[in-house]
Amino acid sequence: MKTNIFIILGRRFIALLENLSKMFLMLGETIKCILTNPPRPQIIYEQMYKIGFLSLPVVLVTGAATGGIIAVQTYYQLHKLTMESVVGIIVGLSMTNEMGPVLTALMVAGRVGAAMTAELGTMKVTEQIDALYTLATSPVKYLIVPRFVASILLIPLLTVFSIFIGIFGGYLVGVKMLGINAVFFMKNLREFTNPTDLANGIIKSVFFALIIVMVGCYKGFTTEGGAEGVGKATTESVVIACITILIVDFFLGIVLF
Repeated sequence: MKTNIFIILGRRFIALLENLSKMFLMLGETIKCILTNPPRPQIIYEQMYKIGFLSLPVVLVTGAATGGIIAVQTYYQLHKLTMESVVGIIVGLSMTNEMGPVLTALMVAGRVGAAMTAELGTMKVTEQIDALYTLATSPVKYLIVPRFVASILLIPLLTVFSIFIGIFGGYLVGVKMLGINAVFFMKNLREFTNPTDLANGIIKSVFFALIIVMVGCYKGFTTEGGAEGVGKATTESVVIACITILIVDFFLGIVLF
C-alpha cells in the first residue's frame, strides 16, 4: 500500500514537472515572438478590450466592497480601544499591498482565465490550432501573444483601479456611515500609505497576470476529449491559477517586505 502511494505521488510529481517545463517553453516562445515577430496591433487591441474593459465592472465592485468591509470590520474592533482614526491606515495598506492585487487577480482568473482556456480549448479539440500549424502559421503569434500582452498591460491597471476604488469605498463607509473623523482618516492614510505600497501591489499584479495568462493558454492548448475535456480544462485552469496566485502572493510578500 505504501509503495503504491509513493508511486502515485512520484508520477504526479513527474507530471507536474513536465507541465511546468512545457509551460516555461511556451513562455519563452511567446517572449521570443513578441520581440521578433509581433502580431498586428488590432489583434492586441481586441484582447485588451476583452481582458481590460469588460473586466472593469466586476473589479470595481469587488474593490469597493472590499474597502468597505475592511473599514467596517476594523472599526468595530478598534472602536473598543478608541482608535477609530487608525481605520484609514489599515484600509490603505490592506488595499495597496494585499487585498487589491490579490482579489483583482482572483476575479480576473475566474473571468478571463476561464474564457481563455475555453476558447483555446475549443479550438484545440476542433483541430483549428492544428490547422494553423498545417498552414505554417504560428498559433503562439496569433493566439497567445495578444492575450499575453493585453494581460501584462491591463491587469496591473485594473489593480490600480481596484486599489483606489477600495480606498474610496473604505472612506465612504468609515467617514459617512460610521462617523470617523474625515481629517484623521485622510491624514493617517497619507502619512502611512506611500508610493512604495502601491508599487508593491503593482509588482504583484504583474506576476499574477503572468500566471493567469500562461495557465489559461497552456490548459487551452493541451485540452483533449471534446466538449467534456474543454469543461475539465477550464475548471482546472481556474483552480490552478487561483491556488498559484495565493502561493506566489505569500512568497512575494516575504520578498517585498
